[in-house]
Amino acid sequence: MSKPTPPGGTESPTVQADVIPLKEATKAWFTISLQTFGGPAGQIAVMQRVLVEEKRWISQRRFLFALSFCTLLPGPEAQQLATYVGWLLNGVRGALIAGCLFVLPGFVALLAFSALYATSADTTLVQALFAGLGPAVIAIVLDAVVRVGKKAGLHHPALVAIAIGTFVALSFFDAPFPLVIAIAALIGWLLGRRDPHLAAPPSTAADTGPVPLIADDQLHFDRPNTRRAILTTAIGLGLWAAPVLLAAALLGRAHVLVTEGVFFSGAAVVTFGGAYAVLTFVAQQAVTTYGWLAPGEMVRGLALAETTPGPLIMVVQFVAFLAAYRNPGTLNPWTAAILASILTTWVTFVPSILFILVGAPYVERLRKNTSLSSALAGITAAVVGVIANLATFFALHTLFRSTARFDLGPARIDYPVLNSMNGQAVTIAILGAVLAFGLRWSVLRTLGVCAIAGVVLHLAMPTG
Repeated sequence: MSKPTPPGGTESPTVQADVIPLKEATKAWFTISLQTFGGPAGQIAVMQRVLVEEKRWISQRRFLFALSFCTLLPGPEAQQLATYVGWLLNGVRGALIAGCLFVLPGFVALLAFSALYATSADTTLVQALFAGLGPAVIAIVLDAVVRVGKKAGLHHPALVAIAIGTFVALSFFDAPFPLVIAIAALIGWLLGRRDPHLAAPPSTAADTGPVPLIADDQLHFDRPNTRRAILTTAIGLGLWAAPVLLAAALLGRAHVLVTEGVFFSGAAVVTFGGAYAVLTFVAQQAVTTYGWLAPGEMVRGLALAETTPGPLIMVVQFVAFLAAYRNPGTLNPWTAAILASILTTWVTFVPSILFILVGAPYVERLRKNTSLSSALAGITAAVVGVIANLATFFALHTLFRSTARFDLGPARIDYPVLNSMNGQAVTIAILGAVLAFGLRWSVLRTLGVCAIAGVVLHLAMPTG
């Protein structure tokens, strides 16, 4: 197979089908999947630390390029980033393994806790177990802000301004996420036309260490192919729809499994901005339109999703489980609930993997396009602001039981109600920060110690 020749006439080296043995990559992805707490910020930080800093499988610039592309797509960007890097390392097999393993631990954990919640009105044990994990995640998210902020290549004042502007727009003006990203891309593109250095790689200080296995100038072996893209799309869409069609054929179109499959399939392709951007819509439909959950239960489901590994959008699994358990139709409640969890997870994440398998070969060939690189540089800067916004949101709603809102013209400022401070959460958050930042403990080790501390404090002082 001939290698593509860039416009300058110099042939770029090509990444081989398996950069590393598939078995070794699978082990690494499984290890990463067990550490994906803290929403997209924490998940991105974990992947950066393992893939870029420790193993040096991919460079910082390549990592951020992939992240910028995934940010443009609907669905959980961290899971799509794992799928993209898995594709870079081991082709389609690597993409499927990375994308599926990223979801698997969270699916199993949330399935267990959904079952516990459905059968027990007393969730003290669950609350005690995770009382320490939520505050500990704050340290992980802050670590993500620091790491990604330093490594994101904000080497140009305009990129710093984009990052700050993104944080302000999301935090204080409730700006729509797609609009913010589109503006960041447009600004990056316009500035890139005037200053070609905008998309230039940052200084070597931003990406120290041995030369990565996949160099920045290497092109992936999987070349764009329109026929294959159409075939992949057709197969992907067929697999995506098959479980819903099968449920409709066997149980009838009015069954809760079919309703869930259709509803969450639609939600999967409009989740620009991650889970928080779509949770209001899901909550409204689940509570008001379908009557699947009580209002407070959506919040409890989100709390479980935030303190289990995997994307926060996994909260839809909790919703689907309870809806089917309470409305099983002709099925056994447990059978209906488990099938609903599997079906909802399937229709939520199949599109994310499909976007990468179809789009990645084309995007890879455009990495040297100056206009695209400048636009993605703007998006990368915006990602820093997005993560900072998520970190602020998470800390605000974890360390305080109540918040208030102050309106100042078009700006809306959320602030904590000081007398609602959660003393246990603050104590454990400080402990997590000391372990993560001071002692440089691993994510799993930090979470383990904080979980134990949370159980002790929660059981000793349940009203603390």
